[in-house]
Amino acid sequence: MAKEKSKERLVILGTGHAMTLDCYNTCFILQNNNQDCILVDTGGGIQIIKQLRDSNIDLKKIHHIILSHKHTDHILGMFWIIRTINKYLSNGEYEGKLNVYMHRELESTIRKIIYEVLSTKYTRWIDDKIIFHIVEDKEKRKILNYNVMFLDVRAKKEKQFGFKTILENGKSLVFLGDETFDESLRKEILNSDWLLHEAMCLDTEADIFKPYEKMHSTVKTASQIAQNLKVKNLVIYHSSDNDLINRKQNYIKEAHLYFDGNVFVPDDLDVIEL
Repeated sequence: MAKEKSKERLVILGTGHAMTLDCYNTCFILQNNNQDCILVDTGGGIQIIKQLRDSNIDLKKIHHIILSHKHTDHILGMFWIIRTINKYLSNGEYEGKLNVYMHRELESTIRKIIYEVLSTKYTRWIDDKIIFHIVEDKEKRKILNYNVMFLDVRAKKEKQFGFKTILENGKSLVFLGDETFDESLRKEILNSDWLLHEAMCLDTEADIFKPYEKMHSTVKTASQIAQNLKVKNLVIYHSSDNDLINRKQNYIKEAHLYFDGNVFVPDDLDVIEL
């Protein structure tokens, strides 16, 4: 009997916002039908290596990383990846190149930190086997089998890029980083099959977490956005860890008050079939 072909999926490595302690910072894998991977953001530290291991994803098989912005909970894991990949390259254990995509300001920050914190033995492959690609707003790049269009999400804090792509199954997927939707992106997001949108907390918890002061959303806000944009599937991430046991249940309940589509509130290491 022929082996069943694997499906495209999101492997959610982390689901928490910057200050969570009981779940890892938000980052995920987009894995295609051939099990090739794009890593999106890298979390806030060395635990990215553990999250990949616990997801049964071999870092040696990752050749594409997208970084959204320079906040610590999204890029510090990148330095551990660079350190580890450099070791693999030096030992002849990594084939091909590691391609990292980011906007110009972020690329400058990454370079500056790399050469400040890593010794020369861990940086020798930069610009040789580890390649930084600077991308512009609305620029399209072919990454694996995906035509990825990078999107400046008009973040109010640090400059931040998300992206839109069409999956191998023909469905559209949009990643908006970790700030709430900006109306200037309506055309790109309207009628999307999948929308990944942050939600720091429940609407009933807004007085506690003050998401709007941090340019973040509540579950209510994210759900209203998805409904208004006629999205089919909403993935909520970058959330609080104050009640992990009930987070999924409570977030989905609140989301369905405002959104008619499918709602996914993953825990760390959850897998979502696309």
